[in-house]
Amino acid sequence: MPSLDTLLAFLGISILITLAPGPDNLMVIGRSLARGQRAGLAFGLGCAAGCVTHIAWASLGVAALVRASSGLFLAIKLAGAAWLLWLGIQALRSGGSLTPAAGGAPRSGLQDFRQGFVANALNPKVGLFFLAFLPQFADPARGPVSLQMLVLGLVFAAQTILIFGAMALAAGHLGRLLARRPGMGPWLDRLCGLLFIGLAAHLAGDSLTPNKH
Repeated sequence: MPSLDTLLAFLGISILITLAPGPDNLMVIGRSLARGQRAGLAFGLGCAAGCVTHIAWASLGVAALVRASSGLFLAIKLAGAAWLLWLGIQALRSGGSLTPAAGGAPRSGLQDFRQGFVANALNPKVGLFFLAFLPQFADPARGPVSLQMLVLGLVFAAQTILIFGAMALAAGHLGRLLARRPGMGPWLDRLCGLLFIGLAAHLAGDSLTPNKH
């Protein structure tokens, strides 16, 4: 098992990484702004669950196999971009029905959780990150490296849930304030949709750029 000093150092670095602007936390904020705190929290939990799958893959070495196959790696990246694009189009077509102010039937939190999970699980860069990051804090002298990586990964996932939860609550509060203004509902959804589409374009462009995969 990792030592306490190692865990604390790992936790500090993990918090900084999670706070840095990236696709996951931007999507959590966008979802909270457009659909409220509950949706943002569920989406963030889905992202954290997606991280757990990458952690398991990294611990077992599966991510290394994916990296060795450039075709499979590219296919997964493009699938992730397509998923984000679909989410963005759905938000743009909603016409404001996705916002808390619309007064329609509430969405199932499971839907937002599932979308967050898929968006994260289909991003192979997350798997490669864990494959490169976790071993730096594992010490073969302290037991099986795969078990240490699993423990470190779960610590990363736990702090992700807390930070994404705080982001969702703050963004959801802001979204409620904006939604009180007439006509703001559709614009919140458009903001969320454009955010997803922009992230999809970035991921697809990065995937198709030579020497990036």
